[in-house]
Amino acid sequence: MSGAGYAEAVADFRRRKDEHFRAGHGPLPGEALPGFRGLSYYPPDEAWSFIVPVERADGAEVTLGTNTGEPRVMARFGTASVDLPGGPQTLTLYVPPGDEAPARVFVPFRDATSGTETYGAGRYLDAPLTWAPEGPEVRLDFNLAYHPYCAYGEGWTCPLPPRENWLTGPVRAGERSPEG
Repeated sequence: MSGAGYAEAVADFRRRKDEHFRAGHGPLPGEALPGFRGLSYYPPDEAWSFIVPVERADGAEVTLGTNTGEPRVMARFGTASVDLPGGPQTLTLYVPPGDEAPARVFVPFRDATSGTETYGAGRYLDAPLTWAPEGPEVRLDFNLAYHPYCAYGEGWTCPLPPRENWLTGPVRAGERSPEG
């Protein structure tokens, strides 16, 4: 899917997410729901969507830090290298321990917008995998990047992006902080 169809698909995804939050199923406290008009996003830009091969890792369990100090154990599924507008970067992909053939991987990341244009602790991607005979590929669509629930209030435990997922350039795609 490309062009107008792609932008429409991203807009539909965002509309459904806003409806989910508005219905009280997201992280917003009840008192915030009456005034909720939707999340803030960068405009959809297909240049931020990539399908790249995955270099499989050994599946070792790692402990990711969290905003509350409560450890989160994940397994290293692999890495994916992507040629971002700011230059090539490699991201580590995570799965729950023991998941040998996942449909999706968890990609926590920070970038040069973290703390200014986006949530300071970083954002997440839930990236789908495609399994091919030569190995898995991952779809890293930064237009679908989202803030963790802890960005909206207390009471949520959110994994923090590990240092290897701190991107050097800005990723102006996906969810952003509300504009003044």
